[in-house]
Amino acid sequence: MFVRFRRLQYIAAAVVMSVVSGCGFVAESTSQEDQKITVGTTSAPSTLDPAASWDGSWELYRNVYQTLLSYPAGASTPEPDAAECDFTDDSMRTYSCTLREGLTFSDGDVLNSKAVKHSFDRILRIGVPNGPKGLLRSLDRVEAGGERIVVFHLKRPDATFPYVLATPAMSLVDPREYPANALRTGTKVTGSGPYVLSSYEEGREARLTRNPKYKGYADRKNDEVTIRYFQDSASLARALRDEKIDVTYRGLAAEEVANLQERAAEDDLQLVEGASTEVSYLIFNPKDRWAGEEAVRRAVAQLIDRNAIVHKVYKDTVDPLYSMIPSGLPGHTTGYFDAFGEPDAEAAAATLDQAGIFEPVPLELWFTSDRYGSETAAAYTEIKRQLEESGRFEITLRSSPWKTFEAGYRKGEYPAFGRGWSPDYPDPDNFIAPFVGKRNVLGIPYASRQIDSDLLPRTQREPNRSAAAGDFKRVQEILAKDARLLPLWQSRLYMAANEEISGVERALDPSMVMRMWELRRKTSW
Repeated sequence: MFVRFRRLQYIAAAVVMSVVSGCGFVAESTSQEDQKITVGTTSAPSTLDPAASWDGSWELYRNVYQTLLSYPAGASTPEPDAAECDFTDDSMRTYSCTLREGLTFSDGDVLNSKAVKHSFDRILRIGVPNGPKGLLRSLDRVEAGGERIVVFHLKRPDATFPYVLATPAMSLVDPREYPANALRTGTKVTGSGPYVLSSYEEGREARLTRNPKYKGYADRKNDEVTIRYFQDSASLARALRDEKIDVTYRGLAAEEVANLQERAAEDDLQLVEGASTEVSYLIFNPKDRWAGEEAVRRAVAQLIDRNAIVHKVYKDTVDPLYSMIPSGLPGHTTGYFDAFGEPDAEAAAATLDQAGIFEPVPLELWFTSDRYGSETAAAYTEIKRQLEESGRFEITLRSSPWKTFEAGYRKGEYPAFGRGWSPDYPDPDNFIAPFVGKRNVLGIPYASRQIDSDLLPRTQREPNRSAAAGDFKRVQEILAKDARLLPLWQSRLYMAANEEISGVERALDPSMVMRMWELRRKTSW
């Protein structure tokens, strides 16, 4: 995700790869009628209720709901949105927020401390499986003190809690519209964000208009945004070229990106590359006969050629990754390269021989057929080719749709499987903690006393996240030795837009969620 080691600065806004200007002087449009933008994506919401979602639904939430903290343009750490917040004790277990004055929801209901408490309590109470409750592992209780004061009492020190509050999963909802014990149904949204959801057709389109009651940091550069949802990359790219949409967000496949890089000038389009911390891993189940053998896992790690996958499958639109923590975050290392080096068939054979494994290892490798992009099948076919070319593996590839795939790996049914990870928040903890411990997102217990009892707790007590980098490095040394989690590649995020649109490079926040209000239409004189 090629021999080239390219590292993006995470807090950099974005780099414009290809820009074609129109004729004459280009200025920002001041016409209200012109400020309507259409965005296309392949990432449709799964639900409109924040208490149920831990997925791509966040894209919509960021624009129609409000959170206590968020990321204004240029910010890499959470800053005030609906409230000003801070830890009030040295133990980092009491976090207090003071709401802005005069906050209301789009229907006119007051947004006060009781509404905030209601929003968090219902996430915990409803407890949707694989939902946002998982982000609140450190939260003990929420206290509403007066109209504008909210206090979060934590079970343990947690320096990442402000990052959790800034995720769209923690969107604030109206108690009168969102039941305390059940999810809201239907296609209506009542939030306090920059936009109102004026209409919604599931899987097809969401229409956003300015929220006149909004009070927050967002400086809206447009009056209306329509988000259109597409089933595949080709349809998305075609809609852009046919001027049926103005901007693409998620969903451009490597081949489409390569075509745009070559033809942007000819098609009067701009291609913007944004910093991304989406990563892909290969995961081994220690309960499996073969994947449970450390020598087998280490041999796989010594054989996989990330550069070949990046170049042949992804057309150099991703970067090879040798760290559990992606480039641009504190704690990023090249630990897996240091441990295993360049692909080496002789080293892999020696590893297996020393373990008394002389016959080809039969290993079943699973991937999901409808997530992480259209290149996924080709990527795992290339991994199969690389492993079998060594003569020491016989790989059986299997795939299934995401819901079936997720249920399968959580039950421990797969010997080895590929999984992508999109961060909940831009902090190194979010690339380590979810994968370790007795109860992790993989459904496969990963107990390490040193990680669980010493290293991770110490990083979670450190408010200066860069100061925790040394402990994160040590964690990765332990993980690399075990080789149960094998990082493969780090994505880049590409957005394309017609030449009339500005603000694309400012539209992404550090968690790679699009701030639609930054988009604006230009005009030529």
